[in-house]
Amino acid sequence: MSIKRRKTKQVRVKDLLIGGDAPITIQSMTKTDTTDVEATVRQIRALATAGCEIVRVAVPTIEAAKALPDIRREANKVPLVADIHFHPQFALAAIEAGFDKIRWNPGNIRQLDKVKEVVLRAKQKGVPIRVGVNVGSLDPECEAQYPNDLIEAIVQSALKSVRLMESLQFDDIVISLKSSDVLQMMAAYQRMATLCDYPFHLGVTEAGLPEVSTVKSSIGIGGLLAQGIGDTLRVSITGDPIEEVAVAQRILSALELRRFSTNVVSCPSCGRCEIDVVGVAKEVETRLQALSEQEPRAKELTVAVMGCVVNGPGESEHADVGMAGGGGVGVIYRRGKQVRRVTEAEMVNALIDEVKLVLQEQQPEIITV
Repeated sequence: MSIKRRKTKQVRVKDLLIGGDAPITIQSMTKTDTTDVEATVRQIRALATAGCEIVRVAVPTIEAAKALPDIRREANKVPLVADIHFHPQFALAAIEAGFDKIRWNPGNIRQLDKVKEVVLRAKQKGVPIRVGVNVGSLDPECEAQYPNDLIEAIVQSALKSVRLMESLQFDDIVISLKSSDVLQMMAAYQRMATLCDYPFHLGVTEAGLPEVSTVKSSIGIGGLLAQGIGDTLRVSITGDPIEEVAVAQRILSALELRRFSTNVVSCPSCGRCEIDVVGVAKEVETRLQALSEQEPRAKELTVAVMGCVVNGPGESEHADVGMAGGGGVGVIYRRGKQVRRVTEAEMVNALIDEVKLVLQEQQPEIITV
C-alpha cells in the first residue's frame, strides 16, 4: 500500500526540490550562536552528515546577519535557510549572502514596504520564501478577526502573507502552520490543504524533550504524511539537532515514504520468548546498517527477528529474510521459504548471509553485446 500525496507546485532550494513528486526532505536548525561561524558551520556539516538535507540558521541580530556570508562560504554544499523575525532587512542580507531560502513569520514582520522589498529581491535572485506561521505569534488582525477559532486565525495569518506575495507576482512559496498542540497543528494543515497548492513544511513546534517530541512529532507529522499532506519537515526537539534528523528518518521510513536503513521487524519479547531476541535484534540491526553503507539496496529489504513460534513463522515468511526462534534454535526463511535451521549462536550470521544471498539474486542483469 502506498500513500497518495497531495499535488503541489514545486519549489527549488539550491539543488533540492520541495513539493510535486520530489522526495519529502528532512530539515533541522542550528542551535549555535550564529555569530560563532566556526561552531555554526561545524553543526551544519554534522547535520548534513547525519542526513539533514536543508539546514536553517537563526538571524536574530545585525551581528548574526554579518556572519552569514562566511557561513555560506564555509558550508557551500548544504542548502541553507535564514530564519528571520522582526527585521526584514536581515532577509535582504541573507539573500545577498547567498542563502537559498528565507523563512519568516508574518505575525511579527508587518512593515509592508520592507516586505515588498524582500519579496522583489527574492524574486530577482530566485530565492523561495517559507511563510512560517507559529501559533505563538500570529498576525494581530487575523487573531482579532477569529477570536474563537484559533485554527482559522493560523490559516488566515499565512494566507494574508501569501496573497501579498502573489500580488507581487511571487509564488516560490512554502507554508508552515506550527503549533505545540498536535491536533491544532494537524487541523490547520488540513484546512490549508483545501485552500492552496503550495508545498507544506510540517512540524510540531516547541514539542519538548526527545521522548515527548518523538511521540508528538510522530503523531502530528506522521498523521499528516499518512494523509498525503506534507513535502518537507522538521522534528522539533529540545536538545541535540542530530536527534531531530534521526526521528524524521524513522517517521518517513515507517510510512515507507523513504528508506534510510533496512526495515527490521522484531517482536517485543514476552513469556513465550525462548531466545535472546533483544540481543539478536540489536546485533542484526547494527550489522545491517554497516552492510547498507556498502550496499544501499539492503535498505529496501525487510528482515524479521522473531522470538517464538506463534507469530514468528508468519512474520518471517512475509519478510525478505526472517528468523523464528524457539528453544535455542532459529528457523531461517528467505523469500517466504524455510531454508535452514541454526543454533542461537549462529542466528545473526545466518540472517546476514541470507540477506547477502537476496542481494545477489537481485543483481541487475548485465547484457553483453
